[in-house]
Amino acid sequence: MAVSKEEELIEREKLKKTAQVLDDEITLLQKRTKILQDDLQDFKKLAWQDFSSFDAGDITQAKSSTGEEESKVLREEDYLKRLLRIKGKPYFASIVYQDNEESEKETIYISTTYLKDKDKNNIVYDWRSPICSLFYDFETGPCYFFAPGGKFEGTLLRKRQYKIEDNTLINVFDNSINIDDEFLQDVLATSSSSKMKNVVNTIQEEQNKVIRNLEDKNLIVQGIAGSGKTSVALHRIAFLLYRLEHLNSNNILIFSPNNIFTEYISNVLPELGEDNTLQTTFDDYLSFFITEYKEIETFSNFICRYYTHEEQNIKLVKYKQSNLIIEDFTKYIKAYEKSCRYIKDLTEGKTNFISKEELNDLLHYKYDRLPLFARIEEIAEKLCFSFYKGSLKKKKTFMKLLKECANFKEDYKLIYKHFFMSKFCRIKLTPEEISSFIDKKVLNYEDSILLAYLKGMLSGFSYEQSIKQVVIDEAQDYTTLQYIIISKIFKKASFTILGDVNQNINPYYKHETLEDLMQIFPCSKYIELKKTYRSSKEIIDYTNKILGLNHITAIRRENSKPVIYRSNISNLKKTILDDLNVLSLEYLKMAIIAKDHYIATKLYNTIKNDINVSLINDNTKGINSDLVIIPAYLAKGLEFDCVIIYNDPLSKYKRNEKNLLYVACTRAQHELYIYN
Repeated sequence: MAVSKEEELIEREKLKKTAQVLDDEITLLQKRTKILQDDLQDFKKLAWQDFSSFDAGDITQAKSSTGEEESKVLREEDYLKRLLRIKGKPYFASIVYQDNEESEKETIYISTTYLKDKDKNNIVYDWRSPICSLFYDFETGPCYFFAPGGKFEGTLLRKRQYKIEDNTLINVFDNSINIDDEFLQDVLATSSSSKMKNVVNTIQEEQNKVIRNLEDKNLIVQGIAGSGKTSVALHRIAFLLYRLEHLNSNNILIFSPNNIFTEYISNVLPELGEDNTLQTTFDDYLSFFITEYKEIETFSNFICRYYTHEEQNIKLVKYKQSNLIIEDFTKYIKAYEKSCRYIKDLTEGKTNFISKEELNDLLHYKYDRLPLFARIEEIAEKLCFSFYKGSLKKKKTFMKLLKECANFKEDYKLIYKHFFMSKFCRIKLTPEEISSFIDKKVLNYEDSILLAYLKGMLSGFSYEQSIKQVVIDEAQDYTTLQYIIISKIFKKASFTILGDVNQNINPYYKHETLEDLMQIFPCSKYIELKKTYRSSKEIIDYTNKILGLNHITAIRRENSKPVIYRSNISNLKKTILDDLNVLSLEYLKMAIIAKDHYIATKLYNTIKNDINVSLINDNTKGINSDLVIIPAYLAKGLEFDCVIIYNDPLSKYKRNEKNLLYVACTRAQHELYIYN
């Protein structure tokens, strides 16, 4: 709802004053940080100029003082960066709130950071502050919010949003938090870009409940395609960094589906005034942990084997990915541990002797709390203590002797191989079949997960103590065993796990519901996001039919642009170039999504000399072109203004590949073309 002329004039004056305060504060901070930097250099020179006379206490004190001075400079520089980001757009919304215990009304202007006047009064509030939650959670009327002082109740008298460019008020209007409000529709109508943007000015109530949740240790979020799962995860990280003491960006780890996605989301946290967190993929973890092979197959190449019909033994791969093998494999590992024994007495030097019975007692009873191969090191240290008064000089010697006296050795490839020969394996295989996936340079993805679990159970998982928050995106593509491994690595961390079972592209494994993960991550809350903000109604109606869904509704207004079908194409090159040329007149970011990389490469070679286009593959780090050709399994989490779903006429999507087609189609925002 547009505001009156009088109100608009008041808002223009407010913007002018706020912009002036912001400019003054930026100028002051720039001068102050320069002085602080100079002072820090002088302080360092003075503090360390007579280093030779320092004792241990002096050195500790000097380091501490220097650290405090450096922290002071960093804080000032960080705040300056935040203010520079909002220069020209000092705020995006405001609320008028009256507390039940107070007679005066408060007008709260909301931005991505705070700004105070010369009297230290807030004139702009950070969107993460407790009172700003009212903007996201309530329509005008009775309301409440929680702050460190407790629960505060009152009345929300007004909610207002602003479109500001270069300190010029373009638009201002009052609204409710209704999902189809004017400002949200305006944002949804804009073109997509090569990087994800923050959505701090359009966060919806259901999203805000995830972002601001501090009550539950772990959150498991099922969100339909286009519900903003990834945006919610990133805004939640920004919120946690603001609200939780002793949490910084280096304490947070994001598991991304691939490097393309990692690059795609890299701007959001900096836009919100925070440093990017640590990021990895499960592929990266496997490559780091498994040193027995030169290379580990990526998840993308793993599923590509299926969709290009290269995999010969689908039954075996399904078993390796299943929950059944977890039980079988765990029983095998326990049986293997029990079979491990010392079969010879240990003699070191002329006088140091320990019997095999004593060694087996240490192995199976005294140190049974430890993983098997970690016990050897513990026994070696005990022998050092017993024979050499605690000196560890002979530790390596004892470890070598202990291994020589045992009937087992630390050969994970061999132990893994023997599982498939054992009674615990449900599928009987010939030695040749086993060698085909064990004795190779590049270890298959499905084998790498099992081998990582085996190594972790026998030697210990590398516990990452510094990580306090873990975010897992595209959660539906991880198996239960992968979650077990992750939970063992990050034992004390809190988890935010987000996914959509309908977007599962792993053809060998499917979660019926992400709610099942609560068994692995206790103290969890399960939340569903049911509204989609990405695609038009016409596109959503089409994608619903692919999977037979009826609970997904589009928030975008109808654009009266039906899904276009192309079949029986006589001249592919001309048809697709004509469509692209027409679409480029209206849209900026376009994608041709193929079923697999072979089809994508073939089409790329057909049109690359006639149009500016990039081919995206597993090695691509980011998307820098307005038009891309990309395999469907690499398009997860991305979005484009318009999408052409292209397939070779001889390799159409089959019934058991409908989830992959669903993922491809739901990347489109405004228009969708279906070829073949």
